Amino acid sequence: MSQPHIPPTKLFTRDFLLAGVANLFISMVFYLLMTSMALYAVDRFQASDSAAGLASSVFVIGSVIARLFAGKLLRTMGRKRLAILSLGLFALASVFYIFSSTLFLLLIVRLVHGVAFGMGNTAIATAVQSTIPPARRSEGTGYFGLSTTLSTAVGPFLAVLLSGNGNYTAVFVFCTAFSTAALLFTLLVRMPEPPRPAQKPHAHARRGSFIRSIISPAALPISLVILICGIAYSGIISFLAPFLISKSMAEAASWFFIVYAVTVLISRLFAGRIQDRRGDNAIMYPLLLVFALGMAALAFDPSILTVASAAALTGFGFGALMPCAQAIAVSAVPPAELGVATSTFFLMLDVGIGFGPVALGLLIPHLGYTGMFGMLTVLSVLGIALYFQVHGRHARGMQGA
Repeated sequence: MSQPHIPPTKLFTRDFLLAGVANLFISMVFYLLMTSMALYAVDRFQASDSAAGLASSVFVIGSVIARLFAGKLLRTMGRKRLAILSLGLFALASVFYIFSSTLFLLLIVRLVHGVAFGMGNTAIATAVQSTIPPARRSEGTGYFGLSTTLSTAVGPFLAVLLSGNGNYTAVFVFCTAFSTAALLFTLLVRMPEPPRPAQKPHAHARRGSFIRSIISPAALPISLVILICGIAYSGIISFLAPFLISKSMAEAASWFFIVYAVTVLISRLFAGRIQDRRGDNAIMYPLLLVFALGMAALAFDPSILTVASAAALTGFGFGALMPCAQAIAVSAVPPAELGVATSTFFLMLDVGIGFGPVALGLLIPHLGYTGMFGMLTVLSVLGIALYFQVHGRHARGMQGA
């Protein structure tokens, strides 16, 4: 039963914390499986490299499909109902990995699992925005995002630990346990529904109404900035390890994301506060610039210094950039459209991170790894120009007092 919408006055409420824990478990499952799935497909089904890559990325394809319709479903079904149903499916899909006896069945499970992830993640991310006081939107979004940040370090670590001896069943058991925990915590979260706007006669028949039910025009501009940055970041998560291995620096790949995660944790402690108090431009321009510098550090022959610098700079830049940009997206719409705005934001992020490696993989044979990261540096700089065009030149320099 949904609760009436009452503007919150406190940030660290019971529902905010419960939603953060639920999001942590959901993200843990995502990173556990993204880290181990390609290798599992090779070991279990003797899959080719391309098929193993598909086994990993088809999850993201499912998530993208889900986000296309999540905003509309949030309005028709309600946040709590959609969250519970999708996370129930999320937990069920985790169990079916154990019983997937062919590569085809594994791909089906991955696709369904991705759909459930996209729906559940959007529902919780939308609901938590209603628990954050509007004056602390950026700060609260950043704190909520710490649950995802923690999973980027712990999830891959657990994946390597559990599957080290080829015991992938343990990975799936942990995923099932985490998924069930996410569902249980979500059941405890109160999710107020926004007031429904007055329906105008024949409003449903307006031209473009279907597109507007899945894409928020107000949230799309800043979401396109995240699309550009997501493509750049996908080069790191997909190709940094083979790049460093090719340079006989395999150990650097193991600590890169630890440095990244620590830097993200630090940056999110203050980035949101700066945005809330000083305005969007006061934090977005520095974050975009730092992210571009981090990509540039990878465009040279790697050394301990350049890799460490890249980890710290991209962690500070991209890690803090996501909640700050999301705060801009959800602040651009009324409460009734939070679901579509959140779905639009994460849809663009998924497209960038999920499909970026496909295009980048075609470029590596021609440009090499350093050339690819050089191109991504240019793309990151273009992200700064795009931000100025779609939001920066219109944003106020100061907000609040």
